[in-house]
Parts: sequence; structure tokens; C-alpha cells
Amino acid sequence: DFQGKSGQRGAAMLSRLRLGKNVVRAGAASFRAMGTPRLTEATLNKKVVEAEYAVRGAIVLRGMQHEDALARGEKRPFTKMVFCNVGNPQQLQQKPITYFRQLLALMDYPEMIDNPPSMFPPDVVARAKKIMARAPGGTGAYSESKGLRVLREDVAAFIETRDGVSADPDRIFLTDGASQGVNVALNCLIRDKNDSIMIPIPQYPLYTATIALLGGHYSPYYLNEENGWSMDIAELERSAAQAKKDGKCLRALAVINPGNPTGQCLSPENMREVVSFCEREGMVLLADEVYQQNVYGDKDTSMGLYEKGLRSSHGFTSFRQVVADMKSHCQLMSFHSVSKGVVGECGRRGGYLELENICDSVQDQILKLFSVGLCSNISGQVMVGAMVAPPRPGDPSWELFKSEFDALYDSLKRRSQKLSKALGDMPGISCAPIEGALYAFPTVHLPPKAVAEAEAKGMVPDAFFCLEMLDATGICVVPGSGFKQKEGTFHFRTTFLPPESEFDDVIAKMGVFTKEFMAKYA
Repeated sequence: DFQGKSGQRGAAMLSRLRLGKNVVRAGAASFRAMGTPRLTEATLNKKVVEAEYAVRGAIVLRGMQHEDALARGEKRPFTKMVFCNVGNPQQLQQKPITYFRQLLALMDYPEMIDNPPSMFPPDVVARAKKIMARAPGGTGAYSESKGLRVLREDVAAFIETRDGVSADPDRIFLTDGASQGVNVALNCLIRDKNDSIMIPIPQYPLYTATIALLGGHYSPYYLNEENGWSMDIAELERSAAQAKKDGKCLRALAVINPGNPTGQCLSPENMREVVSFCEREGMVLLADEVYQQNVYGDKDTSMGLYEKGLRSSHGFTSFRQVVADMKSHCQLMSFHSVSKGVVGECGRRGGYLELENICDSVQDQILKLFSVGLCSNISGQVMVGAMVAPPRPGDPSWELFKSEFDALYDSLKRRSQKLSKALGDMPGISCAPIEGALYAFPTVHLPPKAVAEAEAKGMVPDAFFCLEMLDATGICVVPGSGFKQKEGTFHFRTTFLPPESEFDDVIAKMGVFTKEFMAKYA
């Protein structure tokens, strides 16, 4: 049914891969015996073949095939694709915030700064001038490897406001999204196959994929779904004990808070337990906090991270604050990004890495790694600066910024609550309340006949469910097996990013499909 190059590639991938499993072809030894081999799948670096990234895997390729077919006028049971597989807000029609785009426009076309059109408020112009004065060459030139200092100072000021503790711009690195910071951290930590990183299950596939590429090992710890996907210290201790029994050297503990894919927010009490655990085990704490803006408690407000007077109105607590409050010596690497939150500027690839209790000699080596890539992209750096230092009350841009920011935040909160309730009402589905981030991760209680049908097709059962949903509705979600999960359980991850005007229709289609699927295999 699928035509064209992308369709052929997707069909070939689907035929080679069992969903959720990569198959490594044999025969590399015979190629080596012939001398320098041609580059084929059999002669690729085995670590590349073994790395998995389900968020953009075979099911998404199938969705792209459907999209191509619809564009050619071919008929499907649906009229458009809805990609709920990845947290990519602007792909799903989220409008960018005016202040951010105005600042980026001036930075990319600095000739306008001295004679700006009337649409550019004075505070935007002043901000562009301030950055340009300390950014020789503007967005078209390399910066220092850590990123423009003027912007790292903005990040440090944001951390001080958010956490009530001082921050050092020299311990902040501006990155191409949070992913680059995570990659650098894991490169520093993993020395060989005996080094292990403790990661949450379910997890974001960046971690297992990067660990596989680096030839390391991961030790899974399971989040407690029955208790809102919380972290259980007894489970951490079980995982650590197993790793030691297997001869592994525990190097770091990764925590995603708010959670991806699970949407939970850790309590400060739970976080203190985690910090104490890392201290006892001598592990680095990797704090993935890219969804810190996305906290949806009843009393949470959009601007609580930016104003000291409003700080109590936002439920996010950073590990940086917990480590400081405990006066802990826990080694901490924290990550943030412009891709998520309310900003949603995924394509800008902006983020930062902050180091705490990391010695200077290690920091020098981290700087060396960043220097290999020269610097992160400057537009992404500017976007980070805009995210952490938005307009203030009284600024000319404030009223418009505040109205746009609030509208986006409030809409995300409404959609999270609506999706959580709707999933809980669907037959065969149960879902923990969505406390944060951009996702739901419901359990699918698949009937035995559905599991048998999936196995007969050589597929992971929840991947079978997701593929059936895709083919019936055009809604693309990710099977829980792509994030790892407890044996015998099945899930899927979906964003709640489709526009609010279309959201009821997306939920309704998902509900109709689920009802028919469960009845078919009852």
C-alpha cells in the first residue's frame, strides 16, 4: 500500500525489525576475513545497531507513510495524521511566544537594532543590544565553548531566583538541547562495560541509547506505578545491590523530574531520600529537569519560577535546591531545555548543564569535550537566555508576554486533566493522574487473545495495540515497551499537545478505537 522512497524504507525497516527489538545480522566475521569491508548493516559498529530509540521508531515511520499516502490523495480511515509520539509542541500548532521571536529576529538581523520597526518594543531592542555588545559576530560567529557569558549570567540569576541559592556562571554550560548535556555527562562517566548508570523504568530512550553507544551498562530501577510513579528507596537499593553482585561499578543515578514518560512530580521528601542514597553510594546524580515549568497542581501558576514573591505558587522543586538545603556534598549535574515547558522551541536546540560539587579538574575535562564541538548554536543560546530572563512586570513587552504565557500554560493544564480523566474512562485502560510534563503513560490491560495475536505476528503486544490504533485513527503514540516496563505489563505514551480546539476529537477517536479493540479480542 505504501509507495515512494520513504515508504520503501519504512516497509523495509518494519520487515527487518520486530517492534521493540533490533536484529543484528550475522556475518561480520566473514567480511573482516576479506580485509577492509564495505559498509553494510553487518559491518556497522555493533553498538549503533544495538541502540534503540522508540520515540522515532518503526511505528512513527508507518505514520509518515500514512501521511505521504494522504498527501497523494489515497484513502485512509482518517483524513489527517496526529503525531502524539513526541513532545514537539509547535509541530502540533502551538504558537511561539512573540517576545522570544522578536528577540531572535533582532539578533539574526542586527541592522534592525539601531532602527527597529515599530512592532519591536523598546525592552526587546534593549535586550538585543545588551547581548550583541557581548557577542562579537552575533548569531553567526562561534562563542566561547561554554556559551556566551552574558547568557550564562542570566541562567545563574534564574537559578538563584528559583532555588534561593547562589549559582556560578562558570559552572554552567549552554548546550544544544538538554540531550547534549546528558551525552557529555555519560561520556565522562562511562569508561567500559563494567560502569553502570542507574536509570528509571519506564525511562526516556535517550539514556539507554547513549549508554549502548558508549559501551556501558544500565541498572534499571522501577518506578512505583501504584504510588503515582514515585521513587522507592528500597527499589533503588535492590537495583544497586544487583549491580554490585554482577560486578558493576555504579557511576550515576539518573532521575527525570517531572517524569517522562510517566508525568509524575517527585515530592521534596522523596528527593531528599534520593540525594542521601547517592551520597551513601558515592554516585553522581543526573537531574533531568526539562519539564520543570510543566507542573499542573491546582494551585500552581505559570510564573512561579520567575518571581521570588510567587515562588510558593509553583510546585516544582529542583535537586539543586534540595542539595543546597541539605548542605549535601552529592555531586550533581542538572539539565534544562527550551524544547519543553511553555516555550516549546524544540527546533532551536537550546539547553544548559549546571555542575554542583564537581571538582575543577573534572570541569576542565568537560570543557574540553564541549571545545571539541566548538560551541552550541548561538540561536539556541539566545533562546535559553530569553527563557530564563523573560520580560518583567512594567516592561513594555510584559502584558503581551504574560497573556501568551498564561494562555499556553493554562491550556496545557486543562488538556492534561481532560486526557487523564478520558483515559481512565476507556475500557481496558487505567492511568495515574498527570502531575507534570507533557505526557500520559496509561496501562493497557490487553486481553489474552490480543497478546496471542501480537505474538503470532512477531510483535510486542503493546506495539501491536499502538500500530492498530495508528492504522485505524491516524493517531501515533509510542508503545510502553519502547521505554522499558515491568515484565507482563503494557503501556503506551501519548502527548496531550494537539490543539485544544481538536483535542476532544482526538480523545474521542482514541476512545472509540479502544472500545472496539477490547471488544474484538475479548
